[in-house]
Amino acid sequence: MQPGGTVHDPLHGHVHINQLESMLISTREMQRLRRIQQLGLADIAFPGANHTRYEHSIGTMYVANMMGHALGLEEKDIRKVRIAALLHDVGHSAFSHSVESVLARNPGFMPLIEGERFSSHEMFTSYIIRNNFPGYDTIANEVTSVFGVDAGEFFSEISAMATGNIEGCPQPYLAQILSGDIDADRIDFLVRDSYHTGVSLGLIDVEQIVDSLTLKDGRVVLGGHDSYSEDMALAAAESMLIARSHHYSAIIHNPVTQSVRAMLLRALEESLDTVEDKHEVMLAITGFFTSFNDGDLLNFIKQHGPASANSLLHRIREGRICLTAVRFNHQSLKPGIRMALSTIARYGAARKMFEQELTRRLEQHYNIPVLIDLSVARGVPKSIRIIKGNDEHFLYDESALANGLVRSISRQISLCIFSNKGKAELEMDVSEILKRIEELSPDLLRYIRNEKYLNIEGVMLIFYCLHTLFSQKDKLKVLIPRIRNISCMYQLVEGFTKNKRLENLLDYRFHNRYGFPYSDSLFEDIQKLVAMGLVDEDLRYYDKNGHWAQRYEYVLTAEGVEYGENIAKYYHREMKQITEYLTRHKHGIPRDIVSINNIRYYR
Repeated sequence: MQPGGTVHDPLHGHVHINQLESMLISTREMQRLRRIQQLGLADIAFPGANHTRYEHSIGTMYVANMMGHALGLEEKDIRKVRIAALLHDVGHSAFSHSVESVLARNPGFMPLIEGERFSSHEMFTSYIIRNNFPGYDTIANEVTSVFGVDAGEFFSEISAMATGNIEGCPQPYLAQILSGDIDADRIDFLVRDSYHTGVSLGLIDVEQIVDSLTLKDGRVVLGGHDSYSEDMALAAAESMLIARSHHYSAIIHNPVTQSVRAMLLRALEESLDTVEDKHEVMLAITGFFTSFNDGDLLNFIKQHGPASANSLLHRIREGRICLTAVRFNHQSLKPGIRMALSTIARYGAARKMFEQELTRRLEQHYNIPVLIDLSVARGVPKSIRIIKGNDEHFLYDESALANGLVRSISRQISLCIFSNKGKAELEMDVSEILKRIEELSPDLLRYIRNEKYLNIEGVMLIFYCLHTLFSQKDKLKVLIPRIRNISCMYQLVEGFTKNKRLENLLDYRFHNRYGFPYSDSLFEDIQKLVAMGLVDEDLRYYDKNGHWAQRYEYVLTAEGVEYGENIAKYYHREMKQITEYLTRHKHGIPRDIVSINNIRYYR
């Protein structure tokens, strides 16, 4: 690419490129992205979805530029944000997220680099930005000329911004522009994926979203100068969440997309298993994230894969995708099983074991080859803040729609069973399959517990202990506690984290930037419990200095009580600690006691 100039983007039009950006675009690290499809093999389901990580990177730079100007940043900071946006995907693997799960599913394959196990594309991105780009003399000289700093120091800061590492960024809001609930990356890929797939994700008004952003206390928040512009900021954020929810349900969890993703993953893992030297495996996986493009990865399977892997590869290339025999979503799974599968899906090794064992059992029963894919939505929106009047609130406390959308994203789960025969040709007993899933799930949860503590189960135990401590039951009704707001749960969990015997089970990091203890990951886990039907969330309105705000109150459902009983037996020591703490502090726990008819509660 010539120094400086313009890139013509189908979404954003003319995108102007300065000399340093032109030099970065011309590097092998950026040019590799031209041959990596943004949505992996989704073009089999959506023929227009052959857009690449390269064009998405250009688009993200454009949106980041818009956000920087809307926030009134200094020109030098805007230049940095543009570069971080341009480079934010240089560590993505071939076929994008379709291949990245290999790391989580096979911990022994994680490459060891600089004494650290690399487990995500963000780690590769950070490594590449910090180590590769300062090595280009022309780029290093241009950085020194434009920014007056050493290239190594400069790209260290850029890597923190590009990967959302707030702690590693001198100005945290610069990282937030690229890695937040409303960021340049998400805005561009939602608009771009909708454009190329032809799937309407709802109205995403980029200019309205960007114009609604402002800086407060060094953080990017939504705001407006009057009540109308505040309402429009709220609507802009809601539109983003609608798009994110539809993106999963329409594209990521499309059965054809899942099928081809599962086929590629099976073929790749079988190919890696044939390489006897595990060091060579790690070198190959490093190559997936640093030098391979999509074609290179397919050739790797062709060269190293057994006959079964090459058969799958051949079918992929010819578009002969395995058909959906049975598909389960959150509506066809009981809350306890839904929760178990959601937990298993988030721990790669357990997910692989689940898919392999269920495959073995079904193949043995039906005597045909099957392929299984278990997928859940990730990246639940957590910390969007909005200014209403003179006060700052969470978006979800201002918008019931936003709260419902977070729940919608949190509950999305898709378990597909594929075969060479479709549903019409292959009669599978759904109840029999569910029985096998129910038998298999507890074993895998025990496997995960043996490997690491499950924080979400720690939160579930707190809800269960609160229920046990305060609930009463007679022949006609049950009296259950309703915890008055989520901040009470934040305070309780923070208190438990100071207990040496519970700090691993409840391993949450809190901060006080909002004036009270808050944890992104704890918010996300509570939303998962609500979405899975184990905890019920009740909306309450209240007057706060003339502003009617919302708060969410929580009760354990009957299914939650049953699930709590099931997991409590694995945490005898922790249950004792939690119960003793809650008993000592029970008078300070804000709650109401709700009376519910037994028949209604337990049905």
